[in-house]
Amino acid sequence: MVMDGLGDRAVKELNWQTPLQAANRPNLNWFAEHGASGIVDIIGPGIRPGSDTAHLAILGYDPYLVYTGRGPFEAAGIGIVGNKGDVAFRCNFATVDEHLVVTDRRAGRIKEPDTAELAASLSGITIDGVQITVKEATEHRAVLLLRGEGLSAKVSDVDPHGDTKIHEAVPMDRDAKRTAKVVNAFVKRSYEVLNEHPVNQRRSKEGKPVANILLPRGAGIFPDIQPFEERYGMTAACVAGVSLIKGICRVCGLEVVEAKGATGGLDTDMLAKTRVALEQMESHDLVLMNVKASDIVSHDGNAQGKVKVVERLDEMAGLLREKLPENAVVAFVADHCTPIEVKDHSGDPVPLLIYCQGIVKDGNLTYDEGAAAKGGLGRIRGKDIMPILIDKAGRSEKFGS
Repeated sequence: MVMDGLGDRAVKELNWQTPLQAANRPNLNWFAEHGASGIVDIIGPGIRPGSDTAHLAILGYDPYLVYTGRGPFEAAGIGIVGNKGDVAFRCNFATVDEHLVVTDRRAGRIKEPDTAELAASLSGITIDGVQITVKEATEHRAVLLLRGEGLSAKVSDVDPHGDTKIHEAVPMDRDAKRTAKVVNAFVKRSYEVLNEHPVNQRRSKEGKPVANILLPRGAGIFPDIQPFEERYGMTAACVAGVSLIKGICRVCGLEVVEAKGATGGLDTDMLAKTRVALEQMESHDLVLMNVKASDIVSHDGNAQGKVKVVERLDEMAGLLREKLPENAVVAFVADHCTPIEVKDHSGDPVPLLIYCQGIVKDGNLTYDEGAAAKGGLGRIRGKDIMPILIDKAGRSEKFGS
């Protein structure tokens, strides 16, 4: 159970407690009392993890070896799983004026079905022998996939990340010159096509911002990742609402299972997600369940909101406590800290709790950052979690004779 952005620092508004410490959490505390705790440097001490690199580490992969950028995971999250060597970008449908100055990076937060029609008008074209695929994502977002020989992800962003003139993609090494040229030609084509598109003509008449350009950023080449089942000899499933997490799991070979009501937002149905995860435990060796809500309120700096989210997470833990199979191993962990006072990811270690039959209890009675730092699991790295869980499940192989 990955509780996104759960970790925190002491908050003045909460009498110098963390939201986890301030919340009513009887079920998480029960697991702490009957389990073992520790803290995790998901990537390394003081390293601020992204959600993508963090989940790779939690699944046992070394992000320094396999991470190639966020684009491929965003693409896989909406169902576009590319081949090795394909280059993917995150994109925004945006509004620009006739001088290509951005006036709205999100085009009035345009969403489907408008984005689907706009994406379809750009997908399927070929530029300099490179095949172009465009697919709409959540709200104003989209994914751009390039397929062809000799492509590189070493190109700069076209998206200026602000209200200024769009940037040209610039090659960051000599092997990326062709890719940068294709990206710039595509962006120009996107403006020509979208500026006259019927969807935008209608939006203009309705007084809405037009989505007359697609701005790529965050290029990444599809990695050659060893599938999870091949790596560990175990089947695995993912239950998540956020497309990025789904994408990471798809690229790693996990089966992504949809849960009705799992939105990836504050309105997500956490208990429905938990029920689906429990069902998947009947047919898979491992189930990874991600809950995004704790990260959302953290980025908003909403301390009281985070306390309430923790209490909802505790309800999930209560359902797990009630329904967990007898021989199951369960881990509660965050993928990174998102402190309320910072409103962004930090390099603080995150609290980890593991429960299974026969585990040596470490004397902790609560699940929180301070208690976890004193726990029997000590201080480990994110990529150490999977070997520990495999060993607790009695599936590890002896090293040596």
